[in-house]
Amino acid sequence: MKIALIGYGKMGKMIEQIALDRGHEIVSIIDIDNQQDFDSPEFASADVAIEFTAPQVAYGNYLKAWAKGVKVVSGSTGWLKDHGDDVRKACSEDGKTLFWASNFSIGVAIFSAVNRYLAKIMNQFPQYDVEMEETHHVHKLDHPSGTAITLAEEIVERIDRKEAWAEDTTDPKLLRVDNIRRGEVPGIHTIRYDSEADLITITHDAHSRKGFALGAVLAAEYTKEHQGLLTISDMFKF
Repeated sequence: MKIALIGYGKMGKMIEQIALDRGHEIVSIIDIDNQQDFDSPEFASADVAIEFTAPQVAYGNYLKAWAKGVKVVSGSTGWLKDHGDDVRKACSEDGKTLFWASNFSIGVAIFSAVNRYLAKIMNQFPQYDVEMEETHHVHKLDHPSGTAITLAEEIVERIDRKEAWAEDTTDPKLLRVDNIRRGEVPGIHTIRYDSEADLITITHDAHSRKGFALGAVLAAEYTKEHQGLLTISDMFKF
């Protein structure tokens, strides 16, 4: 498979190595200083572009890739509020393809499935209050993480006593989501159900970015053969 990379930071470099190890070809690498390469024949030859950049440029990158007939896999977060409807229309009506996930880790996909199932069970036990904590490296500026938001929305959708999620809240109707920034932590997400009698905790602790990078390459392999707006739940049938 021919892959283009959009964004060439730590994640982009790790994706490159894993893609090469799996027998794929990197035909184009686009970063801040060579945006003109979106118009290159090498970029247009890609089956899929894997995009890990910043919220303010992600949607524009999708448009540039789609204009060249290239499908996109993206882990960029923060663009949904302003451009979610546009992306859904492009994928449902205009024949474009985007595989988007807030986290591509296989372990997080499994953790998310456990989270959904546990929330469904805990909806029956109002004596348990639920809260979440996410920890990331000091270079991560956004909070809460996109993964935490996804997990929180899964909980709110399944637990009737929670109306929404919020940071720094004491409102019992809201799911509290705390964030910590320290060191070089790749990502830790913890969900706690606490009662007077006991505490139930589930945690996903990433040892490195390798799991995210592998998941992105697997998503690219899946995307090559599919179209539309795709998610982790399409690839992994948990």
